[in-house]
Amino acid sequence: MPTIGFTANVAKYVDVSPPRLTGDTVRAALEDLFAINPKLRSYVLDDQGAVRTHVVVFVNGEAIADRATLSEAVKDDDEIFIAQALSGG
Repeated sequence: MPTIGFTANVAKYVDVSPPRLTGDTVRAALEDLFAINPKLRSYVLDDQGAVRTHVVVFVNGEAIADRATLSEAVKDDDEIFIAQALSGG
């Protein structure tokens, strides 16, 4: 089962504990996560189910290419990491 991690700026606003997820694609793993914590969906995905423009999803340190359907395969020992871009100045 893949694991999931978050940047501190996401974790402080949404109660996230790093669960082990089921699923063999990024989409399936995230759906498992959203079943545990439904509020997290709106932080990660837009209304069409694609990754929000200010969010990056990584699998084993590489940004996913398919931000619309999240079809990248994940294996049991993979790590999914979600980062939200920060801006300011």
